[in-house]
Amino acid sequence: MENILEVKNLCKNYDKFSLKNINIELPKGTIMGLVGENGAGKSTAIKAILNLINTSDGTIKIFGKDIKENEIEIKEDIGIILDEGFLSENLTPNDINLIMKEIYKNWDEELYFKYINNFKLPKDKISKEYSTGMKVKLKIAVALAHHPRLLILDEPTSGLDPIARNEMLDIFQEFIQDEEHGIFVSSHITSDLENIADYITFINNGEIVLSKTRDEILDKMRNSKMHY
Repeated sequence: MENILEVKNLCKNYDKFSLKNINIELPKGTIMGLVGENGAGKSTAIKAILNLINTSDGTIKIFGKDIKENEIEIKEDIGIILDEGFLSENLTPNDINLIMKEIYKNWDEELYFKYINNFKLPKDKISKEYSTGMKVKLKIAVALAHHPRLLILDEPTSGLDPIARNEMLDIFQEFIQDEEHGIFVSSHITSDLENIADYITFINNGEIVLSKTRDEILDKMRNSKMHY
């Protein structure tokens, strides 16, 4: 099965924290959940994969191409949600549409406003006035509206109520149905990942301690309970 994302021996050193030899393989048509406590390295790993921070060592390939050598081309086909930072909160969805039309070649205005309408987001209200859940939905609309092949999501369902979370999870599962797309998602809501992830990767103190299929992990957990 062809990988849509490959990370090999990724390292990043800070004074008091390091990512150590991160290895990830995400096949097309699958979802990988990255799980870890706050401070374990989830957001740092995602920023490194997106080439937003300099790394000490390792290679990152997306769509079979090196992110450092082909960053602009690759990012045309990635939908991104980061836990921190977004467009100015003084922008309305209408403003964001005008900006994104100039950034992404494949920006689909009709699809964008379809999501905005489905999510019941006021088009003329600045996002600063949105609730936390509405802000998350706006990020998701922006991430999906340029027809990306890969979604890289940092805590995408944080701040959503259970009904809205299920709605988002349905969208994510639909996204990978053609088996040409993939999703790499960090979350502290492990129940979400149990429902949608094909692979679950645990990170602790900057190191990957376990990376298996969801079914392997759930079977292991069930067997542990049986022998308890």
